Amino acid sequence: MAHRGRHDGAKEPLYRKVNTLARLVRHHSGGEARWDRNTRATEAAIAEGVTSAGMGGKVRRGLDYTPLYRFLLSKVGEDWDEVYSEAVARLDRPDPIFRMVARLPEDRQPFVWLGESSRFSGLYVDDHNRLQKVAPDLTADDLEPLCRCCTHTFNGQRLTRPYRD
Repeated sequence: MAHRGRHDGAKEPLYRKVNTLARLVRHHSGGEARWDRNTRATEAAIAEGVTSAGMGGKVRRGLDYTPLYRFLLSKVGEDWDEVYSEAVARLDRPDPIFRMVARLPEDRQPFVWLGESSRFSGLYVDDHNRLQKVAPDLTADDLEPLCRCCTHTFNGQRLTRPYRD
């Protein structure tokens, strides 16, 4: 079997670029800077000595973090500090980790929506600093799809229950 790793010995990133040239992919780009021009806030900034305002930060689009979510699931039961260190080293930013891993006990959920029709197990760090599932017995057999038109998944597996009208 051929090796799929990188040639420089580094591990693959835990995200991938989405085909943003595909049909019906909305980029939400346009004339936002022109809409802000000559507003009262801009005029006030100029009055305070700001001669030029930026056109906004770079919009992050076209990234799919499914590899990260699968990585985190594969690390359940392992030391959180090690898991977190490896994940951050392979990401463009740490924010996506906490879409799946609850920081506070009140934020824990049995599953989290990470896309239009993708659900993944909710995770948390236990008292022994181990990554754990909030609802370890939850499976694709327990969840129902929300619509008939999409393929709904749980942890990458297709839901087995039919859609109910």
